[in-house]
Amino acid sequence: MAADSFLMPPCRKIRIREAKEPNPNRSDYSASGGNCWWAFDRLFKCCRQLPELPSRDVCFIGGDKESLCAGSHLIVSGREFTEGNVVWRFELETSRWFKGPSMMDPRCLFASATCGTFGFVAGGIEMGLLGAKVLNSAEKYNPETKSWESLPCMHKKRKLCSGCFMDDKFYVIGGKDEKDMELTCGEAYNKDKNTWQLLPDMLKDEDNPVAKRQSPPLLAVVNNELYCLETSSNELKVYLKNTNTWKKLGEVPVRADLHKGWGVAFKSLGNELLVIGYSSAIANGNGNCNGMTIYTCRPEAEREELRWRCIEGYKDRLNFFLLNCCVMVA
Repeated sequence: MAADSFLMPPCRKIRIREAKEPNPNRSDYSASGGNCWWAFDRLFKCCRQLPELPSRDVCFIGGDKESLCAGSHLIVSGREFTEGNVVWRFELETSRWFKGPSMMDPRCLFASATCGTFGFVAGGIEMGLLGAKVLNSAEKYNPETKSWESLPCMHKKRKLCSGCFMDDKFYVIGGKDEKDMELTCGEAYNKDKNTWQLLPDMLKDEDNPVAKRQSPPLLAVVNNELYCLETSSNELKVYLKNTNTWKKLGEVPVRADLHKGWGVAFKSLGNELLVIGYSSAIANGNGNCNGMTIYTCRPEAEREELRWRCIEGYKDRLNFFLLNCCVMVA
């Protein structure tokens, strides 16, 4: 395969952090840290390892990281021992890593989403000298100016929340407040009005409450429809905007329940849903591999159950727990 064919725009990429010093015959994705990422093309027909992120801080290398894309920039946020929460960015045009710029309110466990070439973040935890502080602040990253811009604060302070773009608005959904109470409400940021709208009971579900999870909600938007992977039941649901309710679409073919949503990727990929996780077939003894599996499907809100397509060639290469995954459109 042409190793750099995925660099040719327009092309969607998926960034997945991998272990340091990978075996050239095997792609083992790290569950304990590392500074290397792999890039896959939209059809998973070619992949390439990115240059190693140059941080030598042991806290950053071994610690949790969060990622988002803005234009052709991959933003990786983590914590360094000397500086606290920091940002590294990978620029696709130069194929180089750069440190900064840090967020205006450095944070972790925040919601994020991409709209056009801009990246949006909101909520999360700020680690200060006096301890952890749950945030309601929000900001926008501009890859052209390589800078962050402050946005109005949300109505609620929240951590462990999730973000997405739908109806041309930045949604921040779920999470926990400063008292560690579960939030079922969402908020939507209107870019034109520069205001937030509080959306009560957005995650409320009497049969199987979507909000009762350990990981941030697993959300993805395809064709302007919001989908959620329920981690206690491995069930896919679609949000019905008119009634503020959720419709079941059947189980996904991965075991999101094994770690209560952690270690699973659930993303939108053009007009498809992407899920990467420990295969249900393996867990049930029907598979002959021992790792994670990549699936895609084209969701339809009107259907009762979806058809998932397994991406061959990777299901025996991925380790048990996926650390980071984000989609770039450039």
